[in-house]
Amino acid sequence: MRRHTISPRPDWPKTVESQGMLYHSIDDAPYWDEGAYYLFEAHEIDAVETATYQLNAMCLKAVEHVLERDLLADFDIPPQLGPWLRRSWEVDEHTIYGRFDLSYDGNGPPKLLEYNADTPTALLEAAVIQWYWMQDILSRDSVRDSEPFDQFNSLHERLIEAWQGVRQDMGAVVYFSAIRENLEDVMTVTYLRDTAVQAGLRTELIAMKDIGWHAGRRAFTDLRERPISVLFKLYPWEWMVRETFGPNLPLASTRWLEPPWKMILSNKAILTVLYELFPESPYLLRAGFEPLGDTYVAKPILAREGANVSIVQEGRTVAQTDGLYSGGRCVFQDYAPLPNHGGRYPVLGSWIVNGHACGLGIREDDGPITRNTSRFVPHLFRKSHYAVPPG
Repeated sequence: MRRHTISPRPDWPKTVESQGMLYHSIDDAPYWDEGAYYLFEAHEIDAVETATYQLNAMCLKAVEHVLERDLLADFDIPPQLGPWLRRSWEVDEHTIYGRFDLSYDGNGPPKLLEYNADTPTALLEAAVIQWYWMQDILSRDSVRDSEPFDQFNSLHERLIEAWQGVRQDMGAVVYFSAIRENLEDVMTVTYLRDTAVQAGLRTELIAMKDIGWHAGRRAFTDLRERPISVLFKLYPWEWMVRETFGPNLPLASTRWLEPPWKMILSNKAILTVLYELFPESPYLLRAGFEPLGDTYVAKPILAREGANVSIVQEGRTVAQTDGLYSGGRCVFQDYAPLPNHGGRYPVLGSWIVNGHACGLGIREDDGPITRNTSRFVPHLFRKSHYAVPPG
């Protein structure tokens, strides 16, 4: 695993905007950063793929364990939602995707930092934007033989396959929803909706705040008071269950994507269950609800985008972020330092879609904690040991 600097494409902002990425910069600095890329060897991609399958299998066993042992209180999930979650799990409601965030430098096994099992942040970047970047980079005159290079990325095709399964099982209009004012969320949902249309589904777009509740019919409805049978929402489960309409969630017949049982996996408390069940796994770090020594990472179980994370080494806090989640319950995890590439720290986001490990997205920060402003950097892998990398 190496980081290579490279010249960005001329007029790259207009290029990525044409592909749907209208949020490519933050405060006039690139969020999409194509001034560099990460180059992997084929065996390193194989290691990430293997880890992803193993972690997915362990996570499914962990969900069953949580429900069988009635451990939802450890996840701060309201107890009245227990029967609803169990029903969602028992009938095997559809899941589309998940993203495992890994610390990996090519030496030793990848280590799971956390599992983003609910909202698909950075999906458009991973599935589309870096794919077209690769096509352009490998077509440059200076790259005489692009055949030895590839990208771990079949996300688009796997998403279409996943939606085809939804069409066969549900056979209804799928509503897609996000916070209208959040441009990144809207464009991500727009992309996912496009893959659903390509799979043959009928779709509707609705803002989260426009979803209504019809008490008489016990149904969530659109602006025309039509019942919403299937809803994909880019909106965290932990927010939804605490909204005014939260108590109505188990009452409605709406099918949700991601399904209710995924709120167990999207909660960082799952890290403690995974370690309890699989303490010998090479992909897991020790984790518990109390520090396991004087060097660890503390994370609120419901925090998002790197908020309120602290890194403690030998009893001293060496890095921390602020946010809105202070005071909540925390998970304490062994510290697995991210690779340091000249003061740039990458986290590997390995995607699983419809049960297939199928894509990699890399977020990079100037500090050891990945945040919502961390850059997205594309990647390639080298199929031939003798191939000279682009740039």
